[in-house]
Amino acid sequence: MEASATYSAAASRGARANSGNGPTFTPVDIGHDGYLGLVDPATAFWSLVRKDRLTDVLAGGPLRDAYLQKRDGFRREMEKLRFGLAASAVYFNPTDRCDLDCRYCYIPKETRRGGAHMPRERMFAALEALQAYFERTLDSGAAPQIIFHGAEPLLNKEAVLAAIDHFGGYFRFGVQTNGANLDPETLSFITSRGVGLGLSLDGATAATADRTRRTWGGAGVFGKVDALLESLRGYHNYNVICTVSSENMGELTAIVEYFHAKQVPVCMLNPVRLTMPGAREIKPADHELVPLYLAALDRTRQLYRDTGRKLVVANFANVLVSILAPMARRLMCDITPCGGGRAFFAVAANGDLFPCSEFVGVPRYKGGNLFADGVEAAMASAPFAAMRERLAERIEPCRDCALRHFCGAPCPAEADQLNGGLNTPGGFCELYEEQVRYALRAVADGAENDFLWDKWDADTVTTFQAGAL
Repeated sequence: MEASATYSAAASRGARANSGNGPTFTPVDIGHDGYLGLVDPATAFWSLVRKDRLTDVLAGGPLRDAYLQKRDGFRREMEKLRFGLAASAVYFNPTDRCDLDCRYCYIPKETRRGGAHMPRERMFAALEALQAYFERTLDSGAAPQIIFHGAEPLLNKEAVLAAIDHFGGYFRFGVQTNGANLDPETLSFITSRGVGLGLSLDGATAATADRTRRTWGGAGVFGKVDALLESLRGYHNYNVICTVSSENMGELTAIVEYFHAKQVPVCMLNPVRLTMPGAREIKPADHELVPLYLAALDRTRQLYRDTGRKLVVANFANVLVSILAPMARRLMCDITPCGGGRAFFAVAANGDLFPCSEFVGVPRYKGGNLFADGVEAAMASAPFAAMRERLAERIEPCRDCALRHFCGAPCPAEADQLNGGLNTPGGFCELYEEQVRYALRAVADGAENDFLWDKWDADTVTTFQAGAL
């Protein structure tokens, strides 16, 4: 954990920016005609400054004075976000197996082909142990979340549905599925209970989507998922994950148009996670992906302006919220340390505990076993501690990046597999950098709400209102 700075020890009055006890304000070109960003990298404080006023602002004045009064509060908030959150979610793999052989999957093939299911009785025992843990560690009335994850959780459908039925009074449940086993009866069960549902689809047509997501026999599943999207019209507690690769990046605008037409409320445009060789084979170059990615975001904004109905791109929305209201983030991948082994953890089908699902199948990141050791032992283990010690301040070039607390150098599993260690950057530095610039442009243009879920700020409190100077 980074030690808090003390600003009262030195004699400096903080009269000037970027020296002594003054604020550290880094100008950032955001690609806007009229405005620059001004960022304090340590606290993630930011303001927009008219380009012709930058020198005046850096020399002192109302922004500096107001900021100095609030600086310690900003630092405390950032430290709470990075180091003070208790675990409240579990990615739970009820089976090792999957009926698809997606080209980029992070779980080893031999595990997906021949792994084990967690029996119903064992699953109930696991959830009882997790409930007991959360009752010890979370405030009374908290509702921790269990996301049945994969491999493909609905290959162990009977046990999963029984668990949702039995523990639904305590846990909030979600199911992330490829959709191939989501029959009408199961879909009715999920929607009638308000369970969160995540589907995966990598294209607006079978020709695109089936390039990366196929059965072991080579067949695509686009038609199945397309039909599910029709069945889900009007259900708001679901999302669609699109894994972005070189195979579909040229069609991202068509993909968001397709999702919007299907009335998908939320999607994620996730750059392919580079933990396995198959994923690295279809990695797009950042500089080629960025304009296509941002064009897709442009299109979601225009669709909202044209129709009054939003398609929220959740991973970009989270970057935007990290700027507007850091504590309102819904995802914990774009901060260091990330949420793995801290805000959430993963349970494998045999009860093994990992900081994150991305590490399932990587033995050296096993923190223990739920049944043999318990969650507390895993949280105290070396693999979990290593995740919590991965800080942008220790990663090159992140340590000197003004945007480091808006991006978070994702993802540690990717960094480890791609670059040989946790304290290295992930594979899409420029993509995240440009998303932050795009987000600041949206704020400068007063368009931020076009990209955010409704009532995103319902529980937020404004602590500083700088405006655009």
